[in-house]
Amino acid sequence: MATDYDTPRKTDDDLNEDSIEELKARRNEKSGSSVDVDEFDAAEGLELPGADLSNEELSVRVLPRQADEFTCMSCFLVHHRSQLYSEKNGNPICRDCGA
Repeated sequence: MATDYDTPRKTDDDLNEDSIEELKARRNEKSGSSVDVDEFDAAEGLELPGADLSNEELSVRVLPRQADEFTCMSCFLVHHRSQLYSEKNGNPICRDCGA
């Protein structure tokens, strides 16, 4: 924690002048300012844009693996031949998995 050395410091006399009632009042002021909010009620009112996708149909065009591509036998992703790292037991491995 950073210390500001320019601020005036309390002396021992100043510390003794604070009564126990003043200290309790300061503590109650600090803790009384927080508000207890139920998280479920707060989240229930949130409406995210585009969140309701129940009536949407997604159309994605899927292409078969091309002649210059391979499927990595470690991560099972399709990569271009330039990403081929090695072959283990005849199974191709991509650079990400082989490194």
